[in-house]
Amino acid sequence: MRGRSVILTGATGGLGRVIAKRLGEAGARITLAVRDVGRGRELAARIPGSQVRELDLADLSSVRRFAESWDRRIDVLINNAAVMMVPEGRTADGAELQIGTNHLGHFALTNLLLPAITDRVVTVVSKAHVFGRIDLDDLHWRRRRYSPMGAYAQSKLANLLFTRELQRRLAATGSRLALAADPGFAATDLARHTERPLLDVFLGVGIRLAAQGVERSARPILAATAADVGPATWIGPDGPFGLRGRPAVVRWPPATTDTYLGQRLWDLSARETGTDFAPVSTSVT
Repeated sequence: MRGRSVILTGATGGLGRVIAKRLGEAGARITLAVRDVGRGRELAARIPGSQVRELDLADLSSVRRFAESWDRRIDVLINNAAVMMVPEGRTADGAELQIGTNHLGHFALTNLLLPAITDRVVTVVSKAHVFGRIDLDDLHWRRRRYSPMGAYAQSKLANLLFTRELQRRLAATGSRLALAADPGFAATDLARHTERPLLDVFLGVGIRLAAQGVERSARPILAATAADVGPATWIGPDGPFGLRGRPAVVRWPPATTDTYLGQRLWDLSARETGTDFAPVSTSVT
């Protein structure tokens, strides 16, 4: 990774901090794309060669400002930031908060930066996708009774469909890769802010019993960032149910390989974000 340019979203969270530090140790030039610039600067001070730029994935105007200010090559974009099982909320653009942040924000960011990306896009996914269902007629839970878990699972299934569809489009334009990285059941604070006390307790117990530490959970993401792998590879833990273990190539389950659904979700996402697949630019240095 020495000398390679990496943009990492959600860099100040548990997994993000570990990923940033390990890539920095490997010599990468990391841009910490964060909502809290103060926390980002504290982290950057401990990572030589890193820089901080403000990015709020729940605000498409912030995504556009970030992309418009970028003027050089990117080797790797890591779509890591996420919100999980939070109470019903809306982004600055009126989207349901979890699909808006986890999927639409990263969808727009990827498309806007794609002309500058030379190697790969790594999107962090989750086993929660198995509980997800993409409702293209009510993506933002305006007619359905809101479910924090249902909305989170939908957003993580969207991440996987996005990765497959992005790779399908990249295949016609060059050798760039779209990869999925699953940390497994990670012992982070992400699942402790549901504002539902009983659920927080349940998740806390589950983390203590089954989760693996953030250092181990970051390994599939680091592997997806640096390993020599093929297109549309999914890297996750090799242990029981994919919750923990060493990084390994994971088979895509049928629900995540629905090309027609992936294309329809892409088209809807393009309309909602005002961004779409962009060709490679030859002027980026």
